[in-house]
Amino acid sequence: MKNELIEMLCKKSFKYSRTPVFKLVSGEMSCFYVNCKPTILHPRGMFLTGHLVFEEIKELGLAGIGGLTFGADPIAIATAFVSEIKNKPVNAFSIRKEQKDHGIIKWVEGDLQPGDKIAILEDVVTTGGSTIKAIERARSEGLDVVKVVTLIDRQEGGIDKISEHVKDISSIITRDELIDAFTKQSM
Repeated sequence: MKNELIEMLCKKSFKYSRTPVFKLVSGEMSCFYVNCKPTILHPRGMFLTGHLVFEEIKELGLAGIGGLTFGADPIAIATAFVSEIKNKPVNAFSIRKEQKDHGIIKWVEGDLQPGDKIAILEDVVTTGGSTIKAIERARSEGLDVVKVVTLIDRQEGGIDKISEHVKDISSIITRDELIDAFTKQSM
């Protein structure tokens, strides 16, 4: 499944240039860019992503999986769907980018209670900033963040920064694996 997902990401989500032409959220320029949405919103991509992430969290006894909207949302939904099929249901949740100012004011949307064990999901980690923000917001709602799963690690130091907040981190795919597969497809 992992190799099929890498191949799909290379075709639908990965852009590469010999010179740094892609501006990242951090403001840095990069030679490559990954937009996971075309892959993880595709039926097959969603299937593969949900199964691969479920394998990373299935033994943790989690109440929920999710992260900052919108990057984590399709991953969380796909994984929650797979968890039900596998008879180990885990709720999906979403963390707002901006706190709503009406109704019940909270960061996290989903069926969770304070004290619940959760995993934070991320589509792409570069500096780790958005993942750390998600961890902090989840903890501010009383949730117990026990794991982080990222679909793609750009291998630019973000995982190390995240590990200062959560010790259990896994990446499904690394930048090196993507570049290697992309290079082979381009030959």
